[in-house]
Amino acid sequence: MLSGPFLPRNWTNSTENFNEADCVMVGLPYDGTCSYRPGARFGPELIRIASYGLESYSPIQGRDLDDVKFYDAGEIEFQLGNREDSLQKIETAAEETLSYNKKWLGIGGEHLVTFPAIKAYSKKYPELYVIHFDAHADVREDYINEKLSHACVMRRISEIITPDNLIQIGIRSGTQDEFEWMKENNTIAKTQEDLKERLKFLSDKPVFLSVDLDVLDPSLMSGTGTPEPGGMTYSELMSWLMLLKNLNIVGADVVELSPHYDPSGVSTVTAAKVIREVLLLMN
Repeated sequence: MLSGPFLPRNWTNSTENFNEADCVMVGLPYDGTCSYRPGARFGPELIRIASYGLESYSPIQGRDLDDVKFYDAGEIEFQLGNREDSLQKIETAAEETLSYNKKWLGIGGEHLVTFPAIKAYSKKYPELYVIHFDAHADVREDYINEKLSHACVMRRISEIITPDNLIQIGIRSGTQDEFEWMKENNTIAKTQEDLKERLKFLSDKPVFLSVDLDVLDPSLMSGTGTPEPGGMTYSELMSWLMLLKNLNIVGADVVELSPHYDPSGVSTVTAAKVIREVLLLMN
């Protein structure tokens, strides 16, 4: 028997005790409806490895992950090609997490993984709001006659929480119908002042935060399935996220890293750093 010690594959700073944790991190290696460049299924594993290169302290928030009690549950095992089973496994895992009064932090994977988590959350939080960072609107009625796709995920979510409870930030790509839908339903926060006005009504409301990493410009986040020029810098994303620090964030996910499209590994490190900041916002 080998004596070790051996490095774990879990996120650095995570607790080994599930019962002591306030938040549960769950890897969601699924990209079954990817519409352009597949590979997001490999994101969760490589993000965890990249976490060992990060400091646990966030100078932006003045806080340290050592002071946050979160448990890394590892990755859900999906049957390749079985979308319905995969989505059901996510919904069940999210429901179990909530049954222990713990917060869910999903690491994708493609953006469709948010849909089953919201299905679980809406049962516990009927007044749930979703704040959505993304390059893409994701509010198509269907994509190539398919309603359950990462290109339609926020449209399906809006059918659960209503469009009034959806706030979208960073959107710069979509069909004409999508932009008309977002305008009609007033879902987009175009400026930080606009967002601040909307947040005044959310101080006591439960919020689920969903960050699609392609909200960042592909010059620094090339490792994603659908890169879209014209995005935020990392500092700009942080300035938006810090506006949320006083909200009741009851759950979150960070999705759409496709690590192998960036051989430098910078995209993966950036994803890990975004997750660090989201974890601190949640706790």
